[in-house]
Amino acid sequence: MTDTLTIREQENKRKGQLAGGIMFILLVLLLLLPLFWYQNPPPGQEGIQVNLGIPDIGMGEELNAPMATTTQPAETSIPETQPEPQPEPEVTPPTKSATTPTPPTRDVVTTEDPNAIAIQKKKQQEAADAKAKADADRKASEAEAERKRQADAAAAEAEAKRKAQQAAAAATKDQVGGLFSSGGGGGTTNKPGDGGAVDGSPNSSAIGSKSFGSGTIGGGLGNRGVSSSPQLVENSQKTGVVVISLCVSADGKVDPSSVKFTQRGSTTTDSQLVNAAIRNAKQWGFTRGNVDNQCGTITYNFKVQ
Repeated sequence: MTDTLTIREQENKRKGQLAGGIMFILLVLLLLLPLFWYQNPPPGQEGIQVNLGIPDIGMGEELNAPMATTTQPAETSIPETQPEPQPEPEVTPPTKSATTPTPPTRDVVTTEDPNAIAIQKKKQQEAADAKAKADADRKASEAEAERKRQADAAAAEAEAKRKAQQAAAAATKDQVGGLFSSGGGGGTTNKPGDGGAVDGSPNSSAIGSKSFGSGTIGGGLGNRGVSSSPQLVENSQKTGVVVISLCVSADGKVDPSSVKFTQRGSTTTDSQLVNAAIRNAKQWGFTRGNVDNQCGTITYNFKVQ
């Protein structure tokens, strides 16, 4: 079976073959084109210029300086007198610089041991921790000292206030006790009680009768031993029970500001008996204990003997 080509297809086929032939010829020409400029023999390596250094001609440092050419005339006339020969100029050869070139410096790269770096960092961290701990301890001690100072100041202020209140209460109590006192003496002291008659007889049977008060410990002082308890003698010739409250320190001393009269358990409010009991209670002494400011009572039973 044969393919039948149309006239147009045959024409296109001829054009394609012609274009392909032209392209092939151009490609071959491009490949052969460098051969027309190829040097035979090929150029070799460039030479090195060498200065032979002819001393009679060359001078200076320029290698390719043009040489001066002089033309002599064919005929020269010899002068009658020849000039004296001039000394040739001295040519000083170039001297090398006296300064020695400084060699270029290179950065030295040092490597450290990782273990040494770790140890150094650990020491720095420990030093920083120790400094922080010292600062914290110092601030804590300063805060504790300030707190203690404020507490002591507050305690001192409260104690002063308490003592002032006790003193005011004692003064008021003495005044009230004097108002209700039944004493009617003949003295001029303007105080309650029997001051004695001015015209009294020294042989009276009433002389020599005194009120003796015996103290008994009670309250919170029941377990404290007594080291000293002075005897109480009152010349008022009155009887009754007087209860005094007081506080004792750890070393056994009575706090004078804590000694005061209490009506609980007392059968009389006579100012003479009460004041005598208060004075006597301040003179008591107790044994040492484990509790500071231990409070209790002393009960005085006044009897006439």
